[in-house]
Amino acid sequence: MAIESTGVYWKPVCNILEGLMEVILVNARHVKAVPGHKTDARESAWLADLLRHGLLKARCIPPRHIRDLRELTRYRHSVLRDRSTVANRLQKVIESGNMKLGQVASDALGVSGRAMLRALAAGETNATTMAD
Repeated sequence: MAIESTGVYWKPVCNILEGLMEVILVNARHVKAVPGHKTDARESAWLADLLRHGLLKARCIPPRHIRDLRELTRYRHSVLRDRSTVANRLQKVIESGNMKLGQVASDALGVSGRAMLRALAAGETNATTMAD
């Protein structure tokens, strides 16, 4: 079976058919010359014809454990990026209230930064008390 590697649409198909049959992942750019009006039916027939004649160059599909590891590292990267975005937004909100948390704590979401934020949320206004 041959499938184009467009986006992430190939992943569930590959995950289900892996081990049951050989799945060939092909670069969509290499097979996009579908003659006539482009439809899914014509495109799949074109892929089947190219596969029958051995004209498809297969892309490497990493083993399952490598794909899972890549997925986890991508997710970790997006979580860290989101955390940085939230920290920057938090500092901006605090600075709009004329408080410079960044001058006192190097990390607004670190232990001391969170303690100061809790004190602010509890209504503490004395800077000396919060610094302690």
